[in-house]
Amino acid sequence: MHGERRAYLEAIGIDLWVPRAAPAAQPAAQLPVEPAGKAVEAAGRWEALRAEVLKCTRCPLHLTRTQGVFGVGPKRSDWLVIGEAPGAEEDRRGEPFVGAAGQLLDAMLRAIGLDRATNVYIANVLKSRPPGNRDPKPEEVAACLPYLVRQIELLKPKIMLAVGRIAAQNLLATDVPLGRLRGRVHHFGELNTPLVVTYHPAYLLRTPADKRKAWEDLKFARNLYHQLVPGK
Repeated sequence: MHGERRAYLEAIGIDLWVPRAAPAAQPAAQLPVEPAGKAVEAAGRWEALRAEVLKCTRCPLHLTRTQGVFGVGPKRSDWLVIGEAPGAEEDRRGEPFVGAAGQLLDAMLRAIGLDRATNVYIANVLKSRPPGNRDPKPEEVAACLPYLVRQIELLKPKIMLAVGRIAAQNLLATDVPLGRLRGRVHHFGELNTPLVVTYHPAYLLRTPADKRKAWEDLKFARNLYHQLVPGK
């Protein structure tokens, strides 16, 4: 196994997440270059949406948040990771997944060749932190989900990874337990984007025995991506 990948897995805390015959590392795929006019237009739409999120008052959460948390990552990413809502550190810094759970998520993603700085976009269902990190209320999700839908329309990801029960159930409009949503290919929205479900890294910090299951989910998502986008 490549030394860096082994280091990432060790950072996660799983020494046995090693396939018997790991594939050779593939060179980073080059995305096609957009015409300048379209690129400028897309950048403007992203910025307009971000500004709208940061000043949003659609639900009472704007009264208790420090700031809206829009998302992070390249605006042309094949991968989109979606969590539940910002926590205290995310609310303070304005970026999703930056606390201990974020560090674990980064290690998990790096284990399959992803990094928020280069090739994966990360966002949440809610853009504002619920007080005390409670579960989002249905009306809060209803108010905020359209922002995520617009992000997906702009990003046009090839694959989505929902982390945690709350994100998965709200994206799929179901109350099926997370354990039954794992290991299957779901689809989201008008673009019919393939979606895979796994555990939230905060849960994995509390229940490290399930990290092996999360690794199976990541491998499942990675294999699906390679089927969807051959050669990458």
